[in-house]
Amino acid sequence: MLGGAQENTVLCCEDLMREHGDDVLLITGPPMGLEGDLLPRARAGGIPLKLLPQLRRPIHPWRDLSSYRAIKRILRRFRPDVVHTHSAKAGLLGREAAWSLGVPVVVHTVHGAPFHPYQGRAARRFFVACERWAARRCHAMFCVADAMTRLMVDARVAPAEFFTTIYSGMEVEPFLDSARHRQRVRAELGYDNEHVVVGKIARLFYLKGQEYVIRAAGAVIEQNPKVRFLFVGSGVLRGRLEQQIAAAGLSDYFQFFGLAQREQIPGLLAAMDIVVHASLREGLARVLPQALLAGKPVVSYDIDGAGEVVISDETGFLLPPQSIGPMTDALVRLAADGPLRDRFGAEGRRRFTEQFRHDRMTRQIRQHYERLLGRASG
Repeated sequence: MLGGAQENTVLCCEDLMREHGDDVLLITGPPMGLEGDLLPRARAGGIPLKLLPQLRRPIHPWRDLSSYRAIKRILRRFRPDVVHTHSAKAGLLGREAAWSLGVPVVVHTVHGAPFHPYQGRAARRFFVACERWAARRCHAMFCVADAMTRLMVDARVAPAEFFTTIYSGMEVEPFLDSARHRQRVRAELGYDNEHVVVGKIARLFYLKGQEYVIRAAGAVIEQNPKVRFLFVGSGVLRGRLEQQIAAAGLSDYFQFFGLAQREQIPGLLAAMDIVVHASLREGLARVLPQALLAGKPVVSYDIDGAGEVVISDETGFLLPPQSIGPMTDALVRLAADGPLRDRFGAEGRRRFTEQFRHDRMTRQIRQHYERLLGRASG
């Protein structure tokens, strides 16, 4: 899908091929549902692909066994020096397949833990057990935020020395140059110069938090009628969210853009004045550094890795999860103060432009490949 973990993986594959001359093979499942498709980008980048139709996110014993056997066959033919897995399902199956074949180096990136406080106790225990089992079938793990390492260590998935934080890289230039799209995109969306646009970019899905933004919006608009809200993303909850907005009498103040292609995101961020992130679980949501690179302040709940880029009173405001009053206050303050928005956005650019370049991410990853291969050959 068009997600952070997927884009991270594609960029890493491209960098390894172009910058380092490596032979790369990307094994993935099919795009499913309403969340977009990054396969055309991978193919356009010339990445060799093996698409496994049976490799899917939901647990399904027969499909999962078939996926495991297929991955093992592919790896046996390809004979890699390194297998690097991403995401929970592919991470578990891929690590077991590589480990059973004696691949010299097996590593995994934690983009977001599959267990979280909003699950039932039995489900959480099951996923923690799966992660502990899979951790014994790799040589190292990378996390996209320090918070992910703390989460995994606290759950006793593996000891702290097993983890390294490598921030998820991206193409930063389109965001640094996004201001040139502002007037065009705002005009296309129907916003006037007087409007202050609060945007949220996320799937319309459970735990993504759009409902909290809607609950805060009424008081924000009451204090500043020029504020407008823009939801970017698609998903199964759109109808429910539209009903919530209509019931609150706010339909004239909200707009749903739908699913955005990755090349549209810089322009959409440019059209916004404030970016709000109300998710209840993420590794480190990609939209947070993207918003700051585009020069936009961020209002975010303090979950997982958000606090590593959203610095209160410096790049935005960090709020208690599920809080409504603090979100209202932060949005009202920013909506009324253009210079403050500019200051927060400029500080975000200064802090994070170099940190989130994808070639820097890939260099760090490859240095660990080399270190682990040296240890294996020694």
